[in-house]
Amino acid sequence: MAESAVIRPALAHAVERMMGTVVGIHVAEPTTPMSTVEAAFAAIRDVDARFSPFKPDSEVSRLIRGELDEADLSADLTDVLGLCESVRLLSDGAFDVRRHRPDGRPDPTGIVKGWAVERAARLLEAAGASSFAINAGGDVVVRGEPSPGRPWRVGIQHPLEPARVARVLLLRDGAVATSGIYERGLHIVDSRTGRPPCGLLSLTVVGPSLTYADAFATAAFAMGPDGVAWVARQQGYGAFAVTEDHRSVWTPFVDRLLD
Repeated sequence: MAESAVIRPALAHAVERMMGTVVGIHVAEPTTPMSTVEAAFAAIRDVDARFSPFKPDSEVSRLIRGELDEADLSADLTDVLGLCESVRLLSDGAFDVRRHRPDGRPDPTGIVKGWAVERAARLLEAAGASSFAINAGGDVVVRGEPSPGRPWRVGIQHPLEPARVARVLLLRDGAVATSGIYERGLHIVDSRTGRPPCGLLSLTVVGPSLTYADAFATAAFAMGPDGVAWVARQQGYGAFAVTEDHRSVWTPFVDRLLD
């Protein structure tokens, strides 16, 4: 994913490398014990251990190799695959965790990271934290405020200039995910055509659920310029994109969030 970043620092934070990226948890409430933050990290590590296609003994790897039938999968992986199917239907097949594999077996990598981070956010909330941000390599969840009366500032990395932000989003409760040319040539393709995307340098999705924002960003970027309008049709979600001719375009939902 492209690097969205929480710009305003929190009162306390912790960082750990997992899921092939750097995950940072920033808590604005000094009363939140580090054990709660550590439990959130543990939840993400657990998902990575069970769902990573790069770990030979993970449940997903065993599924891809054909060692497991879908009827025998864990409840969590069954839930994730159900979410993948819902996004496939919403995107008319632009996002399809089966079509890019010749054996037709699902690889839910495109939705797992957002799902894992959202799960960690729910754990923090259940423990009483109400003002925090989690950034997992550009997948961002924020809750509450970093300080009274101030929203979280989430920067969208410029697709051509890594040290620069394209725009800043002001959020109190929400999720941000970005897909872009950072991944072109690796694994983002339009599943309907098998071709890599064109027309956009990056596309950011903002909405209530990181699970869906993550998957929507992948699907919409694969669609090219049509993806911006497609995101706008998903209730509660908006898009910000940088086009190949270096224009910035966004939906009305995002307009009120721009700094």
